[in-house]
Amino acid sequence: MIKVTYIDHMGSDLSVVNAARVSFGKNSKPLNHESLGDDPTMIPFLPETDTKLINYLARHHHKSPFNHAFATFHVKAPIFVARQLQKHEYMPWNEISRRYVDSEPEFYIPDNWREKSDDKKQGSGEGFVNTLLQDDTEDYPDDKSYLADYWDVDTTGYVENNAYFHAMCTYKDLLKADVAPEQARMVLPQSTMTEWYWSGSLYAFSKMCGLRLKPDTQYETRLVAEQIGDKMIELFPESWIALRAYAE
Repeated sequence: MIKVTYIDHMGSDLSVVNAARVSFGKNSKPLNHESLGDDPTMIPFLPETDTKLINYLARHHHKSPFNHAFATFHVKAPIFVARQLQKHEYMPWNEISRRYVDSEPEFYIPDNWREKSDDKKQGSGEGFVNTLLQDDTEDYPDDKSYLADYWDVDTTGYVENNAYFHAMCTYKDLLKADVAPEQARMVLPQSTMTEWYWSGSLYAFSKMCGLRLKPDTQYETRLVAEQIGDKMIELFPESWIALRAYAE
């Protein structure tokens, strides 16, 4: 299961406003500043002038004020998703390592196989590959039911002849033979689940979501971006809406 867990954040919409206003030696206070206190979970309510400023900054791509607010997430996803998301720059990343962890690997099991796109060299089409058992007839000349076995599981774990079963057996055999974990892990597939701490500024996460939420991006990476976006709009409502509206 692909899952994003909120860990921490620093700053708010007000941080963005005051980072911009400092250029003029000015400072702004939220409408509810008396009730905020030191509670970091409280969201400041901005006056209309500050909301307009945030929209102005986003519309004209003044990025630096949005880099004064941060968030940290714990993400659990398959390796092939992690390696795509890791390409985003200026976002600190600390990942679990199988050099040190000897727990049994988990594997990502998709609900279906997506068809390849007809008009792109990469990406998915809109349909799914039919993995139900079919008769070898003119209507169904190519039986693809064997694909379902690649991730078939039962109550005891990965069934024999399952692709994950073979990977797991080989991995365990290597460890039993005292092969170094850093080398034994090479037999594990790209669908092995990994997890990492991911931090970034408000602007960095908005740029990531701007790319990864597009309809032609990979479905699994969109799942991560969607969960992060849902939390970011909660933490930085005015800034997030503005950044997404005026995304480059």
